[in-house]
Amino acid sequence: MKILVLDNYDSFTYNLVYIVRELGYGKHMDIYRNDKIRLEDVAGYDKILLSPGPGVPEDAGIMPALLKQYGSEKDILGVCLGHQAIGEAYGSGLINLTEVVHGVASKIKVKEDLLFKGLPESFTVGRYHSWVIDESTLPSELEVIAKTPDGQIMAVRHVAHRVRGVQFHPESILTEHGVAMMQNWLGS
Repeated sequence: MKILVLDNYDSFTYNLVYIVRELGYGKHMDIYRNDKIRLEDVAGYDKILLSPGPGVPEDAGIMPALLKQYGSEKDILGVCLGHQAIGEAYGSGLINLTEVVHGVASKIKVKEDLLFKGLPESFTVGRYHSWVIDESTLPSELEVIAKTPDGQIMAVRHVAHRVRGVQFHPESILTEHGVAMMQNWLGS
C-alpha cells in the first residue's frame, strides 16, 4: 500500500505524518506540497491524505483536480481544508463562519462508519477553521457522518466511493480518539 500525503502548506500536516509513521505506515508514505506534484503522479498511490491548510480549496494546488480525477478510484481522507475540498468537488458550497474556531474543543456525534469503528457515539474534537460545508447544498453523493450539537458538519463520506472528510483535526491534542480514527482509515 502506497500513501500520498498532499501537504496544503499547513504546520498540522506533519502532526498527521507523525501519526502515520507511529502507526507503522511511514515506509509506504510520500509527502508532496499541493503544487509540487503532477496529477498523473498520483496514479501510483492507494491512499491519499489531504492535509489541512490555509485559505479555500480552489487555491490549494492540484487538490480540487485530484479529487475530480481520482475520487472514484482511490481511498481518500480529507482533513479540514481537505474535507472542504471534498464537499466542493461533489457540489457543496462552503459557509464562512461569523466566528472563527481555532483551538476550540467541541463535542460531536458520529454515525456508524469505518473511521469511527470502536469509538463512542459522541466525543470531543479539536477544531481550527473558519469555513464549513453548507448542508443546504450537500449533494446526494455525500452523507453526513458527524455533526456538532449546533448542526455544523464535522465529517462526510461519499455514498459509493472510498472518500471521507473530517472538518476537525484528528492529530490535535484536543481530539479524543484521533489516532484510532487514523488507524481505522489506514487499516481499512
